[in-house]
Amino acid sequence: MSTIQIDRLLDTVIREGASDLHISVGRKPTLRLSGRLRSLDTKVLESDDTTALMKQITPERGQQELQEVGSCDFGFAYGDKARFRVAIFRQRGDLSMVLRLIPNELLTFEQIGLPPIVKELIRRPRGLFVVTGPTGSGKTTSLATMIDYINMNLERHIVTAEDPIEYYHYHKKSVINQREVGVDVPSFSEALRRVLRADPDVILVGEMRDLETIEAAIEAAETGHLVFATLHTTGASGTINRIIDAFPTNQQEQIRVQLSVSLVAILSQVLLRRSDKPGRVAGYEFLVVTPAIANLIRENKTFRIDSAIQTGKKFGMQLLDDNLWDKYERNMIDAEEMIDKARDPADLTGRIHRSGRKVGRAELDDNTNRT
Repeated sequence: MSTIQIDRLLDTVIREGASDLHISVGRKPTLRLSGRLRSLDTKVLESDDTTALMKQITPERGQQELQEVGSCDFGFAYGDKARFRVAIFRQRGDLSMVLRLIPNELLTFEQIGLPPIVKELIRRPRGLFVVTGPTGSGKTTSLATMIDYINMNLERHIVTAEDPIEYYHYHKKSVINQREVGVDVPSFSEALRRVLRADPDVILVGEMRDLETIEAAIEAAETGHLVFATLHTTGASGTINRIIDAFPTNQQEQIRVQLSVSLVAILSQVLLRRSDKPGRVAGYEFLVVTPAIANLIRENKTFRIDSAIQTGKKFGMQLLDDNLWDKYERNMIDAEEMIDKARDPADLTGRIHRSGRKVGRAELDDNTNRT
């Protein structure tokens, strides 16, 4: 039986420009390329193969965690070619792995299409900047670009808490310290509690997982720090509601007031398969907190935020569906991809029909009935 070497698989991921490598018993190693799965031309993996592949890359503490709780996550550098984030888990008694490629080069604002106003917002000395979206929507990449911009252009002390560390940053104009949850610090909330003693200017919280972390992030933003954080939510108004709903009812009014003062912006994103060339492009919803929007947050009128975003175009604001429509009009994405990722599929389906075009897939019209 020929053994499969992890190096050959990782080289293939980098050469093909895949985003992920899936390793599972009963299937050939599989790449995710531009959002689609493609099996490699190797043998079908058996239980011994996945165990051997796991042992080739997993550090001692990861193997121990796998024994104890049935899964582990970690990041590792593959020479100077790239970094990988790894999730290993047990299923039906066997091991499965997913390796996510983290490119070595940090992208620029222009390359990932971030709204230009973001550069101005991240120069602010304080406030909370939230980046949201489903898993694999490019939140980490957008944040890494923003952190790198600060690092190159401003004199700041940047401290990050990540699980695991994905992009490595090096000291440039700023001083940067990256703390890995589970290695350097036990939890996000503990990292936030300790960070305020370290004279930080900019703080990145990989994920606002629990009430304690959300509370600490808002507090840090209020006390004169620029705080970046992520949430797995869709849309700006949904993100604000999710933050407020994390608190007990008797605290929610106070949190609304705190958020209205400390929130700077919400960038909500999805990753889209391109139709004009291979690869993917991000779709964005972007909210900048103006005095009018701060008022809506304070007065519990988040349902009016979407229309405030539509009237806030001069501040660089945009609703996700408008951004998707713009990319569709420019032939960057097709109708199916736009409607699959839309917040209001029925509205966009209607727009397509009104413009005299057809949606390629008949069942997409059923979206109109489902919403």
